[in-house]
Amino acid sequence: MEAEIELKLFFPENEREALVSLLNSLPHSEPKGSKHLSNSYFDTPELTLRHWDMGLRVRGCNGQFEQTIKTAGTVVGGVHSRPEYNVDICEPEVDLSLFPQQIWPDNGDIQQVQQQLYSLFDTDFTRMIWHIYIDESLVEVALDIGFIGAGELSEPICELEFELLAGDTLALLSLGEQVTQKIPARLGRASKAQRGYRLAAMSSPLQLEILDFIALDKMSDLKQAFITLLSTGLERWQLLESMLLESSDDLTQLPLLSYRLRACIRLIRCSLKQFELLDQKLEQEIDAIEQHLDYVEQGLNLTQVLEDDAAMLASVAESEAIIVEVEQGLTQLAMPTAIQSMLADTGYGHLQLSLVNLLFACRAGKINVGTEIDLQAFADQMQEESWQRIVKLMPSEAQFNSEDYQSFAKALDESILVGFAYGELYSTKARDQFRAPWQDLILGIRTLGAYRCLRQLSQSAGITIDTWLDDNEHSLLFAMEHSRRRALKSQPYWR
Repeated sequence: MEAEIELKLFFPENEREALVSLLNSLPHSEPKGSKHLSNSYFDTPELTLRHWDMGLRVRGCNGQFEQTIKTAGTVVGGVHSRPEYNVDICEPEVDLSLFPQQIWPDNGDIQQVQQQLYSLFDTDFTRMIWHIYIDESLVEVALDIGFIGAGELSEPICELEFELLAGDTLALLSLGEQVTQKIPARLGRASKAQRGYRLAAMSSPLQLEILDFIALDKMSDLKQAFITLLSTGLERWQLLESMLLESSDDLTQLPLLSYRLRACIRLIRCSLKQFELLDQKLEQEIDAIEQHLDYVEQGLNLTQVLEDDAAMLASVAESEAIIVEVEQGLTQLAMPTAIQSMLADTGYGHLQLSLVNLLFACRAGKINVGTEIDLQAFADQMQEESWQRIVKLMPSEAQFNSEDYQSFAKALDESILVGFAYGELYSTKARDQFRAPWQDLILGIRTLGAYRCLRQLSQSAGITIDTWLDDNEHSLLFAMEHSRRRALKSQPYWR
């Protein structure tokens, strides 16, 4: 058995030559040539191996064949660690009996699985290899260019894999950071097998229904809490990135997915700041990503108008004409282009690698995040500071209009994110009761933004709905003011 520890990066195919040149130029880099690899991935019609969290392939290279099975592993911040078993075979046919018996589940019928195996999808790619020494560590770098095929469907493979052959995992990350400083590469969470299963329609679509609370353990210390916050943020970031790319043709989904991606990045920023690890370089790279996502508010405003089959416009006679304007507005935002521009920014992937490097340095004890206070006291302190900023920004005796509320949106979002970070440490009932009116305010601010958007669109289309908008905005503001004052009187759940 071997246990791979590897880091995977995705990159645009047009950067291939630049990548080859960079890898050849790195100190202590030894090119090891190239080879063509053909792979078939097997499972049963019921996806038995998939349910066992296993992946089975047969690889062919220069007339020689090898069968490999990978068992359950872990992914931490984009670094993959997964046990695998490799067996040389004479023909490209699977023989499960050649693998060690102890790897199978106790109730697994291996003979039945063997009889039902068939090829679900294939990968075909050319691999260029380098061995690169970093201090006391040796890293194998593989650049793969090819495709994944399932029936008549295919998608490209443009991947760079760093596998640790000897030494410290941090060597992988150091090398990855060097690459992402020059090349627009980003963390690759999905393996070729995962992508193949999705392409063959043999796995569920990617989903992240809500931005859920971080699963912090009350018994954790600050070090483990920071590791959990950062690793969860990175995991959700990669998942949302994949969802954005899979939804690039659905303009009504992109604003919400982009909002959630930005929220993950803001949560990471917030955590870094709280643990005094947010340096100027990290802050600049985070700011640059947010600039690529500057369409989020306008996109959310437009999609709010279209939600629930345009229920917002149900009483407006010219609703169909306005909906056409909204749809054109979504197109004009050019969100798919903005997303591709973000991914092509070298700062995007470099920030990801910097954060993963920070994560593993913390795990290795090379960064101190403080032990002078326990987690519960720290969480209480962070939430109190966030709460006091909101109280100062929105005092109960003040009266606010639509523009005021929309100027508060970012501060409220950030305060909500602090609650997402530490909310699991408190009573669910008390926490949810306290947060409910603030969630209502967030929704109200989004609706006010939709009204403002409607006003602009109707005016540009020569449609008069100002009276209707004024009435709806007035009613909403009245309700929001009531919710805000009620929220400010509530007893914070962390006290």
